[in-house]
This record gives sequence, structure tokens and C-alpha cells, in this order.
Amino acid sequence: MDAMKGGLLRQEWRRRAAGRVFSSFVVLSAAMAFAARPSAGQWSTVGGDLGNSRYSSLSQINSQNVTKLGAAWVSEKVGPSPSARAMPVIDDGLLFVTAPPYVSAINISTGQIAWKYRLAPDTEPGAPVAGSPAREGVAVGEGLVFVGLSDSHLIALREKTGDLVWKSSLIDPAGSNTGGPSGAPLYADGLVSIGTNGDNGNRGQIVALDAKTGREAWRFFVIPAPGEPGSETWPKNDSWKRGGGAVWLVGATDPSMGLVFYVTGNGVPQYGGENRAGDNLYLCSVLALESKTGKLRWHYQVIRHDIWEADIAEAPVLFDAQVNGQPRKAIAAMRTDGYLFMLDRATGKPLGRVQDRPVAQDAFQKTAATQPYPVGADAALPDCGEWKKQALPRGFELGCFFTPASIGKENVLAPVYGMRATPMAFDPQTHFFYVTGNAGLQWFRRTEDPDFFGMTFNSRVPGLNKLSYGVLAAIDSRTNKIAWKKEFPGKRPSGALATAGGLVFQMVGDGDLQAYDATSGSLAWEFQTGTAGGSPPIAFENGGEQYIATIVGGSIWAFKLGGTLPARPAPAVAAQEDFGGAVTDTSNVETATMVRDAGLTGAHYMVDEYELNPFRARVKAGTKVSWRNNGRLVHTIVAEDGSWTTGPLHPLDIGTVTFDKPGTYTYHCKEYPWVYGQIIVEPAPQTDEPSQSSSK
Repeated sequence: MDAMKGGLLRQEWRRRAAGRVFSSFVVLSAAMAFAARPSAGQWSTVGGDLGNSRYSSLSQINSQNVTKLGAAWVSEKVGPSPSARAMPVIDDGLLFVTAPPYVSAINISTGQIAWKYRLAPDTEPGAPVAGSPAREGVAVGEGLVFVGLSDSHLIALREKTGDLVWKSSLIDPAGSNTGGPSGAPLYADGLVSIGTNGDNGNRGQIVALDAKTGREAWRFFVIPAPGEPGSETWPKNDSWKRGGGAVWLVGATDPSMGLVFYVTGNGVPQYGGENRAGDNLYLCSVLALESKTGKLRWHYQVIRHDIWEADIAEAPVLFDAQVNGQPRKAIAAMRTDGYLFMLDRATGKPLGRVQDRPVAQDAFQKTAATQPYPVGADAALPDCGEWKKQALPRGFELGCFFTPASIGKENVLAPVYGMRATPMAFDPQTHFFYVTGNAGLQWFRRTEDPDFFGMTFNSRVPGLNKLSYGVLAAIDSRTNKIAWKKEFPGKRPSGALATAGGLVFQMVGDGDLQAYDATSGSLAWEFQTGTAGGSPPIAFENGGEQYIATIVGGSIWAFKLGGTLPARPAPAVAAQEDFGGAVTDTSNVETATMVRDAGLTGAHYMVDEYELNPFRARVKAGTKVSWRNNGRLVHTIVAEDGSWTTGPLHPLDIGTVTFDKPGTYTYHCKEYPWVYGQIIVEPAPQTDEPSQSSSK
């Protein structure tokens, strides 16, 4: 076995060495570790350090002894289950986590709760909470814990007691739309900064406050106002006021350069670009801001004129590199289609060649002619070439990344922009970035209304969820090539943790904590927590012992060598259904429905001629089901197996079919075969005799 493993590693080394012959634009030195990392025993930011590397220099737990890793303690419940995106922070013996409506501090020696701060304490348990804490976590500094709130506030709590010190509004005094934060704050050099969202027609912002007082120090608008640098990339209308640019994620900082770095989100309306012609800076960009003033030092845009909701959705990572023998401070950002962009931290220039490639065009959508691609790079997610090998549901056509949603093309399935929400890690020993995401297809559409926000209908495409899978990939930063890759059924993994022990840890969707060999990708260890989900793991030291910790089901699980708590049975996993979405008890189905958007105004509606209402209906055996054509198009409802049909239904027509036999019946529209529905027939009450199936 050892000889086989050694042979595989030698093959892997030769393969990567060959890759460097073709694209050796970046060579990293393990000795050039990012200077802003904290002491090894701490996990002082949600990303582990000021550069978000999610790398621990602790090596007590390593690839030789990881099989002896076991659960040491499970904390008290911190409240309702935190978001799967929640990431703990550790400082001075306490672990801090957000679980709405609570912010909690946990003793890392015992797992006992040291204090809990509850927002809106007058609300009843389970009731909606105004100003819930940001889902990704907190920042610590100067003896304070900083927490972003969903109602656009930032608070500071005493680290040892949880007492409120100050609460400050993030809302722009000038009155522009300001969304609440979702990413964790960033503390650096006396200031705490945080980004705000923009998906509902807001204008994304980054706000920095004085850490001691909560007074605003500076504010940066992702979308520039008319006359400001970058405004020339927007048309001369009001689209800039509500064009998006959410800042979903924690930033990074290099104190030696006096810079903070943030990545920005998509444009809105998400799939409509006709009213915002141009590249639309600074959407989908990496930004370098002066930490004291918020002044823009440089930017790099990875997607021009975004109309795909394809924002940069993983936190940026700072790392040290050598290019042509010269040391370079670098920053990495993951585009949501799976391409990694590596830039010079001082200038924003790419470390390797980037090529502009033509993409699909739609004159109505004002699409950009080209999009940037790192030359020679591997993508962590498959594009349309791979999906062509899969059988698509009847009636749909396949698109690629950057295929725009089109008013005249209602039946396009395109790859999911799935590198999002989960953080990546960087290991200076292997020189690999460990990235997670999900691969799949999505049905996204748009309407004639240019201000209608967001239209995705994945649940109505039979079997689409079964095509999705999670991805963990190791990308060699020296070549931008994939060194190894793992795939997982169902949801994407949690996000990676790399350690000096030669391991990569992650949670998978079924509640399994896993450790992989950082170089080869072989599975080295796993532990079942018994609860689905789980947050990105962290590492810390306490009492001379290294721990791995993750959030599962509202509790913190901590692991160490020799831990004795037993694993739990794996949670039951529901069988994947062909359809998702709600099931309605009714025998009446309409061929069109009214849809309301999710935009800031909340006042835009459309009649969707391609959505059955409801598209999943449940009846008892013997029920006559009616389809009423309440739209303007002709619809013929046909069983997927061809066994029954309503015949053509013109506007105002009604067709019926009687279902005598229990079962699940899938059907579609003959004229528009991408329109699917489902009838779930349950046994009739008090029926003793088996019935025959009939349809009329």
C-alpha cells in the first residue's frame, strides 16, 4: 500500500512538474508566509488571518496520526442552527459565533457558553428578529466583538461579558439605498469595516467605523455616482442608484501596504441589462482601498456588464508569490464559473496572461463583447461541453456560461455559477488553493419588464436537482491547473481548512467531517456528527493540544487526538424527487400564473405563460383534475408517457382527466414542452378493493 501511494505521489509530482513547463508564471515559497497571520494557536478572523488564507500552521494533527482524531467536546446549543456559512472566531480562550437572534461566546476548554447577547430581547422565541446578526460571523479587536446586523447596523460588544458598547447605523446619511450586511466585519488598524448587500435594488457599499466609538470613518460606494471615476461605464440614467454591487463577504487587509481588499457582487436586475449599457464598474470586481480613507487604489473587474448574477462570491485570499524570480505580494479571487484570478496586490495587474474571449451576444441585453479568462487555467466547474454528455429534460436547450437570459428564448438551461458562499483556503506548503462549489444546471429567464428582479425556476425542471453535485478542487497556484478534484452528491461542501499537518478538512452535506491528504487528495479520515450540514472547519490550540472545530446543528464540535466522544448515526437523507417546490392539495390547475418580483419596490408583476399553477398538485384516487387555460396561449396537456391528454386548450377552455390509481404522474405541455407539472395521487380513504387506473 505504501509503495502504491508513493508511486501515485511520484506520478502526481511529474504531472504537475510538466504543467509548470507550460505555464510557470507563479512560483511560491513556503518560507514567504503571509506576514499578517496571527499566532498559531488563534483563529482571529473568520478567514483565520487578515489575508483569509484559512491555513493553520499547527501540525500536531497530521497525515500520519489523523486516524486517532476524535470528538473531544460538543458545546451547549448556541440557539437556532446557525447558517451553514457561519464561521467561528477565537480570541483569548473564547469562541464567538452568530446564530440569530444570538451572538454567543463559548469557553474553548469546556464547550460551555460564557455569555450570550440576544438582539431584540422582547421578541418571542421563533419570532422574526429585527436586526439579526450577520450570518457569517464576527470580528474581534481592542477587547471588543463587532457584529453586523441585518437592519443595517453594526454593534460592538465587550469581549469578556457581551455587554453592548456602541451601536451605529450603516445607512447612508445622504439617503441612498443601503442594504444590510451579510458578511463578517473586518477589524484592522483601529477601524472596523463591513460591506452591505445590494440584490434588492440597493447600491452596495463598504463602510468603515472607528472601533472605539462607532463613528463613521469613510464610506465607499461600489457603483460610482455621475462624474466619479468609473461612472462612464454606466449610462446617463438612474440605473446606478439601484444597480446592485453587493459586498457579501469579509474583506482582507495588508497592514504593511495600508490597504483593505474587498470583492463585489452582481448587477441588478439580475438578468436584465438593457437599461445599464456598459461594463458597469465596480460590479464583479476586486477592489483595493486605502484603509484609512477608503480611497480606491485600484480595481480589477472579472465580469463586464454582469447579467448572470455571477458575482465574486468567495472571500479574497492574500498570498506571497514569486514571478520570474521576483517576490510579489498577491491576491486571489475566484470567479463563480470556477476560474481563479491571481493579481498583484500593489497594482491589481494579473500575475499571468489574461485573454479576452468572445461570449454569446444579445443586442437587447447590451452584452459585453468579451469576458476575461486566465490563459492556460483549469476551471473548477464544468461548462457546456461537459453538460452535453448529460440527457436534458424534454424541451430544453443547453447554454454555456455567459449565455444571456433572452426574452425570445424561454427554454435554455445553463451551467450554475456555483463557486459561491463557501470560503477557499491556501496552503503555502503545497502551493494549492482548495476551493469548493457546486456544479449543476439552472433555468433562468427574464421578462419584458426591465425592472423585474430575478427569475429562476429550477424546481420546475424534472430531474434537474439530480444532476447537481458538490466539488472540492485543489488548484496549483504555480500553474492555475487542477491538481486533484473530488465530487460529492447533493450540496456543495462547507469550505476548506488547510493545515501544516498536510491535511485539508471540510464538512459535507450529510454531516460528515472529512480530512484529505493535502497533496494527493486521498481521503485520510472522516467522522459522522449525525446532523446534516456543517460550517467551514477551523483549527486552534488550547492547553498544548491542537483542535479542529466546526458548527453542526446549533452546537460547536471540537476534535483532538484521542478524543473519545463517539460518532453518531448518519442523518436520514430524503430521496431526491424529480421536482422540488410546494405540493398543493387541489384538483384545479391553471396554465398561467401571476408572479411578483423580489425587488426593492416590490411592485412589479408579470403573467407567466409558462408556469402551471400549481405545478405540483395532490389529489385522492378517483378525483377528476381540471386544467383551465387562463392565459393567452394554446396549451395541450400530455402525460409524459403519452397515456392521456386533455387535447388542445384554447384560452378559457377547460380539460379534465380522472386519476383512479394512486401514483405520481408527470406531464408536460405539447406546444411548450419545457412546461412541466406533476399530479400526486394518494389512495382514496376507506378503499378496500385495489382500483384500476383510468383517465379520460
